[in-house]
Amino acid sequence: DNEQEVIKNYIKVQEKFNNKKSIQFLKTHSYLFNINNNPFTNLDNSLGAIYIVRDPRNVVTSWANFLGISNDEAADKMINSHTLGGEKFNQDKKLEKIVITYTGSWGSNYASWKSFNTQGKYLLIKYENLIEHSDDVFREVLKFIYKINEKKFKIDQNKFKNVIETTNFENMRKLEEKKGFIEARINHKTGKKSSFFNLGPKNDWKNILDEDLKIKLNNIFKKDLNELNYD
Repeated sequence: DNEQEVIKNYIKVQEKFNNKKSIQFLKTHSYLFNINNNPFTNLDNSLGAIYIVRDPRNVVTSWANFLGISNDEAADKMINSHTLGGEKFNQDKKLEKIVITYTGSWGSNYASWKSFNTQGKYLLIKYENLIEHSDDVFREVLKFIYKINEKKFKIDQNKFKNVIETTNFENMRKLEEKKGFIEARINHKTGKKSSFFNLGPKNDWKNILDEDLKIKLNNIFKKDLNELNYD
């Protein structure tokens, strides 16, 4: 319940993870912050970072669907520093507390993790490439993991093929339809559960966003869009 104590203990918890003497994978939406001299992580506790980035103009529509808000509201959350978690109502309409994740803005989040690149421990993956060239990108991810772990690269072709086939977007969407998905939310405007696996590769900001919002996002994220070669 004490968020300041949580922040102070990020590193201690990671040290406990690392006592297992094996590679641990942590998925996070956090930016790489330092709050009151308390870092989110450090090089003693993180072997490397694989950062998956997506065109922010498509993130807007995905984020809006997830939160059940308008595209303009989602854009404002991405442009400004914000958090995930805190107090919220669950599917049973009961108030629950979730540990806060400091995501920062879309731009600050993307920029913060680049610091691992100076140590050669950073792999940038574009969501669009992951969808369009799954085999090549997944192989790149595996090679990176072997490299930073100082292990000789090897691959099990059967497992590799199975991962690619079973985790494609259409399969994940069918699984959600059949079994549900824990991160799917109730849209408070409609009272219905929104699909977590919504549009995926068909999410195209050029056809969805209105002109004013396109211009706004293009101007705000201009530097990053150019750096990432997003048209």
